[in-house]
Amino acid sequence: MVSIYVGNLLFKTTSEEIRSLFEQHGEVVSVKLITDRETGRAKGYGFVEMSDESAANEAVEHFNGMEFGGRQLKVNISRDKR
Repeated sequence: MVSIYVGNLLFKTTSEEIRSLFEQHGEVVSVKLITDRETGRAKGYGFVEMSDESAANEAVEHFNGMEFGGRQLKVNISRDKR
């Protein structure tokens, strides 16, 4: 399982839109868009989990820097919190 960071999203972006985008490169296990705990509003980033490492790397290469909703996506393999 590979976790991918997806940043610089429009606040109105839905997890369904992100799932549909990343499924072009392989099986998406989950999509989690981060929201503010107090307001419930989107923070403009999230994480996509893909089952296949090569598909995840391909998705990162393809989507990093791509324009989505008028914004340039920042996409990379997420690092573990330490």
